[in-house]
Amino acid sequence: MPDLTHLRLERPSEGVALLTLDNPDMRNAMSDEMTSSWVAAIDELAADRSVRAVVVTGEGSAFCSGGNTSWIAGDPDASVDLLRTRMLPFYRAWLSIRRLEVPTIAAVNGPAIGAGLCLALACDIRYAAEGARMGVPFTKLGMHPGMAGTWLLPEVVGLAHARDLILTGRLVDADEALRLGMVSRVIGAATFLDEVLDTAAGIAATAPVAARLTKLALADGGHADVEAALQWEALAQPITLATDDLQEGIRAAREKRAPQFRGR
Repeated sequence: MPDLTHLRLERPSEGVALLTLDNPDMRNAMSDEMTSSWVAAIDELAADRSVRAVVVTGEGSAFCSGGNTSWIAGDPDASVDLLRTRMLPFYRAWLSIRRLEVPTIAAVNGPAIGAGLCLALACDIRYAAEGARMGVPFTKLGMHPGMAGTWLLPEVVGLAHARDLILTGRLVDADEALRLGMVSRVIGAATFLDEVLDTAAGIAATAPVAARLTKLALADGGHADVEAALQWEALAQPITLATDDLQEGIRAAREKRAPQFRGR
């Protein structure tokens, strides 16, 4: 287990990993220490074949308030080239969650702002607690969006809604985020994390080979067209049909019990 600062890595149930951004006094802003810890944690999870689902949430009242503005604006004389060489590794560090092969869930327990929302958008699924607010107010701070926000947000909510949110910089509440498709469910705050972890446990109980291939099929907007989908599925589905897990799934259905998938 890596030594982490401003971040916790826990295993609340079999196959489920919980990453908690843990700098509540700064509303879980992405500090240098948190960023380094995040990369170490993602490396740890990527190498652990027992992990079948990952949940990301924030400690305290916020999910993540975004990048640490103290260093973003802390060197007004910095050259464009120097700033670029700082920003790209920062973006790539946080978006490294996208290279995990297992399903990822953002449990948006409170405000998810700027790069914090982009982190949630980088996950496969997003659930919001009642009262959570989300937005990308980059232009209100005088800056262009970052952290792949101009790709991630249109991919999730569509180009028209993304233009509205990015160009106005306005924040939306959890209910509007649900209507926009930014999140899939809104859950009461009292039971929020428990319900998200229950959902993650359900995902972790599915067949791992099938789940990984399905996540890959849906990546980056899915297939280019129907024929591309058919060609992929004609390869990927036989891979799963050849697994022991497929036989276990059929047996379990016949015997009316929960399957015990082993990833082979």
